[in-house]
Amino acid sequence: MYSVFLVDDEPIVLEGIRTKIDWENSGFSFAGEATDGEIALSMIHEIKPDILITDIKMPFMDGLQLASAVKKIQPWIKIIILSGHDEFDYAKKAISIGIEDYLLKPFTSEEVIESLKKTAAQIDRERTQLSDINKMKDELKSQEKLLQKEFLINLVHGSVDSTNILQKCQELGIDLFSRFYKILISRIESVSNNSKNQQEACSLLNSYSGSWEQTICFFHHNNRLICILKSPSKSELEENVYHIAETIEHIATQNPDCTVVTSIGKTVEHLSSLPSSYEDAKKILEQSSFENKSRIISSDDIQMNDEMNDDSLLKLKDNDPMVDRLKYAGKNDISAIIEESMTLIKNNPGQFQVFASYLLVDLIFAVSKLVETLGGNIKEIKPEIIQRHFIDDAVQDETIFVKTLENVLNFALEYRDSKMTGRYSSIILKAKKYIEENYADQNTTLTTVADIVCLSPNHFSTIFSQECNTTFIEYLTNVRIENAKRLLRETEMKGYDIAYECGFSDPHYFSYIFKKNTGLSPRDYKQEFIKN
Repeated sequence: MYSVFLVDDEPIVLEGIRTKIDWENSGFSFAGEATDGEIALSMIHEIKPDILITDIKMPFMDGLQLASAVKKIQPWIKIIILSGHDEFDYAKKAISIGIEDYLLKPFTSEEVIESLKKTAAQIDRERTQLSDINKMKDELKSQEKLLQKEFLINLVHGSVDSTNILQKCQELGIDLFSRFYKILISRIESVSNNSKNQQEACSLLNSYSGSWEQTICFFHHNNRLICILKSPSKSELEENVYHIAETIEHIATQNPDCTVVTSIGKTVEHLSSLPSSYEDAKKILEQSSFENKSRIISSDDIQMNDEMNDDSLLKLKDNDPMVDRLKYAGKNDISAIIEESMTLIKNNPGQFQVFASYLLVDLIFAVSKLVETLGGNIKEIKPEIIQRHFIDDAVQDETIFVKTLENVLNFALEYRDSKMTGRYSSIILKAKKYIEENYADQNTTLTTVADIVCLSPNHFSTIFSQECNTTFIEYLTNVRIENAKRLLRETEMKGYDIAYECGFSDPHYFSYIFKKNTGLSPRDYKQEFIKN
């Protein structure tokens, strides 16, 4: 299954492609859409589709600019260009950028599918070629490669005479001259301990890594990819290191049996200081154990957390789903949690008090653990909620129960917010607060929110997805859908008005996403609510 992302400033074109193609039966999945290149670039960064279909002429950022940017930051994405009869000069430029195909308007759904299949075949050929383990072995046998690798290993271990580093680089054809440097180490592992899967993932990385700008890569200990990143500016280095880390994770985890833990060392200003950055990254990697999970960890983030007195909330275990959910829940999540509880109760008619008691006790237990983790004692801070009569009083009827759930959840979030001081937590809370206040703005994107929390988009994307167990795009979409559900329940607004009110630029796309997330169209959802 290959994921496809669409970009066109004409909603009718987007709707035509989205609705007239039988995605699943054709071997493709619809990953998302945007009406201009700037919004698309932010979404593509998060979604990482296999194929991009984009119009050439669009406002703000046209298809050529988008294609060029995508090829630079995510070179594995295949691009199909849509062009009109009078845009052939644009099409020729697109070919020079490296697109896979272009379709002349007007086109049929059959022509789109044919182009997609041709592009998918190209992806298959590349994957077959890149996963050829013998290619990696042959490359490593090359005397020049071996000499370069030996030198790089000695360099990061501090075994090279610092006065001869640049001369040795020149002799070996290695360009390491720059102002700032960072070391990145990625450990690739197979969940099932299947050495073949691990080797194939490493082979893919080895084949792709040679094309990464400002980056020198080599394998060490079979499954450890070491990258030396360089840049004339710290900010550019910061942006690139997270881009490379996410690219490594994306490529290696194409095999679902593989995971990648990536550690990022501190920034240094001299080649002779690279061992310091390497030891930094190595120490993080050795101390990091994430069972069957991929992770990106930066030395800068760990140092900041240490300065902030070891944020205990970040150490919450993942074995309690409700505790984990309360970890970074926003005010907008309260209605969703309550709605899920009421759905469970309604699916078991005649047993309201039994199920309501169970759900409330489970919530109180999770809140107690959250408070304890943050250094508090529920018996001292909120003793009334652990009394038996509190449960009995709350489950007398549905209205009181819903209000009690709301009060307990509000208490948990307010107490958590008053105690959270760590770098990650403040970033996530600030981002979520901004989203809650600006979800209706169509310009609320990964890039705009990253600017608000003063991080690069790559860094922010990594932190958000790892700490919230969801991508930024998924979270933003969920906030918009939850508010759409609220408006459907509480107002008489039309579907297209709700779409615009919740930040969707196209009512048809809103309906598609709403049904994808809830299983019901907006109209059916409202009718179901009225019935109940």
